[in-house]
Amino acid sequence: MFATYLIGLREGLEATLVVSILVAFLVKSQRRDRLPQVWAGVGLAVALSVLFGWLIEYTSTSLLARSEDRELFEAVTSVAAVVFVTWMIFWMRRAARTIAGELRGRLSEALAVGSVAVAGMAFLAVIREGLETALIFYSAAQGAAGDSGPLLALIGGIASAVAIGVGLYFSALKINLSTFFTWTGALLILVAAGILKYGVHDFQEAGVLPGLNDLAFDITSVLDPTTWYAALLAGMFNITPAPSVLETAAWVAYALPVLLLFLRRPAALARTAANAAERPAHTEPAASPGPAVHTGTGSSTTSGTGPATASPRA
Repeated sequence: MFATYLIGLREGLEATLVVSILVAFLVKSQRRDRLPQVWAGVGLAVALSVLFGWLIEYTSTSLLARSEDRELFEAVTSVAAVVFVTWMIFWMRRAARTIAGELRGRLSEALAVGSVAVAGMAFLAVIREGLETALIFYSAAQGAAGDSGPLLALIGGIASAVAIGVGLYFSALKINLSTFFTWTGALLILVAAGILKYGVHDFQEAGVLPGLNDLAFDITSVLDPTTWYAALLAGMFNITPAPSVLETAAWVAYALPVLLLFLRRPAALARTAANAAERPAHTEPAASPGPAVHTGTGSSTTSGTGPATASPRA
């Protein structure tokens, strides 16, 4: 359940930050009359995300009669979820420094067009996170049919994200978003590796891939599947005591290179830090090399190394 909580927290916080930036811009610009359109767009995006999640579940449980078809469907959605997770993690690391400015620019254009454009802007800003959350949650919660735990964990993660976002907006909370997204990004990579492993297993059960009974190892005597810690590892990262060779190869082939690439300091940011270190003492230091979320109309509130914080309130 921790994996689904982490998904809800991470995706929820990204969406909450986007909404906070839009609201802060409208308040700062004395355009509170457009706030109902923003909330209408956000509400529509949330509703469609829930509908998308229900449609995935309905397709798997009701529209697909054969077990092989269900396994194949779950395998395809697992691979799609891994692609979305990977893209989302690296996109946030790259775009966090400019996302607020881009959102404010688009919202300014939408304000010039009209209320429908404002609602559409808010809708598009949130719908991506919602659709990703629905797809990733479905893939991460496979095998938990009849268990409400994963859904409650997802709701808990989203609720925590909303609480953090509200606290940031009103400056009640000060957290280092760069550190937060780095740690949660690394954990989500391991979660994605488990989802990919599960997808490979489904492909094998559907008969698309061979080797279902070719085990890479069997440590059932050491990692008893009935114990709480075995269930925790399986639920978080899909680490099982008797995986097939292809499952293990897929987990390792994804987790190791992606994790190393994610944690590696980008060369461009390293050069920025080096240039800042070489400047004279009286020169204004360069921005911190970590990802930053610019919020409000004139402040940058997140850094990669220092105790910087984030506050979307203008």
